[in-house]
Amino acid sequence: MRAVRFHEHGGPEVLTVDEVDDPVPDHGQVLVDVEAAAVNPVDTYFREGEYSVPHLPFIGGSDVAGTVAAVGDGVEAFAVGDRVFGTGLGNGMPGSYAERVAAPADVLAHLPEEVAFDDAAALALVGTTAWQGLVHHAGTEPAETVLVHGGSGGVGHVAIQLAETMGARVLATASPEHADEVDALGASEVLDYARDDLAEAVADAGGADVIVDLHMDRYLQFNADVANVGARVIGIGNDTSSGGFDDIGVTKGKEIRYQFMSMYNADDIGAVLTRLADLCARDEVSPVIHETYDLEATGEAQRAVLEDSFVGKLVLTP
Repeated sequence: MRAVRFHEHGGPEVLTVDEVDDPVPDHGQVLVDVEAAAVNPVDTYFREGEYSVPHLPFIGGSDVAGTVAAVGDGVEAFAVGDRVFGTGLGNGMPGSYAERVAAPADVLAHLPEEVAFDDAAALALVGTTAWQGLVHHAGTEPAETVLVHGGSGGVGHVAIQLAETMGARVLATASPEHADEVDALGASEVLDYARDDLAEAVADAGGADVIVDLHMDRYLQFNADVANVGARVIGIGNDTSSGGFDDIGVTKGKEIRYQFMSMYNADDIGAVLTRLADLCARDEVSPVIHETYDLEATGEAQRAVLEDSFVGKLVLTP
C-alpha cells in the first residue's frame, strides 16, 4: 500500500509517499481501508519532533474514515464492511496517512450512511476535542454564554456549532475576512480578534461563562478579565510561547476554573464519536472542508494547516 512517512524530523519536505506492507490488525484492532484522513496541526508536531514518535520512519495522521477490511482477535463491535471513523492515531502508533491503517477498536465508531467519509474524518479529532472541552470539562449548560477564540479554526468552528446545539449563546473571535462564515456556523456575535477593545466588546456582550481558548496562555489574563463569576476556561492547543497573568487575583474573585486538556486523554473516544456522528447525521454539527488533497500533496497540506487562513479543515483522500 501507499503511505506518507517521514524518515527524519523536519519540515513538510521530509514527507514521502512510500510503498509499504499492509498492516495486520493485532488483538483489539481493526484494519480500515482509508477513504479520508484529516490534516491537523498536531500531526505536524510529530513530524517536527516536538512530540515523540516510537520509531522512524513513521506514518502520521490522527483522523481516519473508511471501511473495515479485517478485524483482529477480541473485536466484537465491528465487522468487515462496516463504515467507521476514528481519531487518536499517530500518537504512539502508526497513523492514517495511508491507504490502510490498523486502529484500536476503542478509538473508532460506526459511521451512519448519511455522513460522508471526508466529513467524518474532518470531524473526528476536532469534534472530540470540542466535546471534551464543552461537555466533559466545562459542563456547559443551556443559556450560558460561550466564548470561542479562533472561531474559524478546526476546533473552533465545530465548538461554535456544538455549543449552539447545546442551547448556549456563542461569541466567537475571527478575522474580518471570515466573519460571515463564522456567523453562519451559529455564533451570536463575531468579533475581530485584533480589535484593541476586544475585552470591552466581550464585556458589553455580557461576558463569558465558558471560554474555549485555542491559544493556551496567550489569553490567560484576557480570559480572566472577560469571564463571569464561576466561569470555566478550557485551554486547548500548543502555543505556550507568550503571555501570562498580570493580575491573578481576579481569578480568585470570580472563582474561575482553568482546565488545560488534550483530546488524547479522553476516557472513551468511541462513545464521543458515536454522539458526534449522530449530530452530524442530523446536520446539527457539520464540519467545513476547506480543501482536499491527495497523498502526494500531504506536505503542502501540512504547510497550509499551519500557515494559511481559512475556515474549517483540510482532508486527505488516498
